[in-house]
Amino acid sequence: MYQRAATGAAVMARGVAGDQMALATPCREWDVSALLEHMSGGDAYLLGAMGVPGAGVGWPDPAAVTGCVEALRRPGALERSCMSPAGFEWSVAEAAGGTAMDQLIHTWDLAVAIGADRHLDGDVVEAVVEMFLPRMPEIGRQAGLVGPAVPVRAGASAQERLLGAMGRDPER
Repeated sequence: MYQRAATGAAVMARGVAGDQMALATPCREWDVSALLEHMSGGDAYLLGAMGVPGAGVGWPDPAAVTGCVEALRRPGALERSCMSPAGFEWSVAEAAGGTAMDQLIHTWDLAVAIGADRHLDGDVVEAVVEMFLPRMPEIGRQAGLVGPAVPVRAGASAQERLLGAMGRDPER
């Protein structure tokens, strides 16, 4: 799940042109440049949680994600504990899922900003929705990391429900 989300994010990031760096994103406080800086921290966060040096080197090259995924596959890596960005302890396995969610949401943010295809990997979206909705966005809101939920239409897709829960207007 993390590998697919992070690779998709890196591919989208590689499509950003130099003249798009100052464009506004759905994250009100971040332009494209700041969003990319944040997104590059996914591998760094997970590698740091596992005590692996070389965090985030080479991002947004999809091959850079490979080193993080290899570290996640080492025996015992997923069972380690680390601190979440919201300030609670969780396993590296949960952190990888949470980081996949972060990469998905910000891939959509980036797509909106640069006018790219907004469709996310449906299988990963479904897995993230199953793992984290409705609880995790509320924890993120309490920590000041996630904006207010945006209501979505009845019968909304998993992607629309995830985006709305994470404070994005999927109709945007």
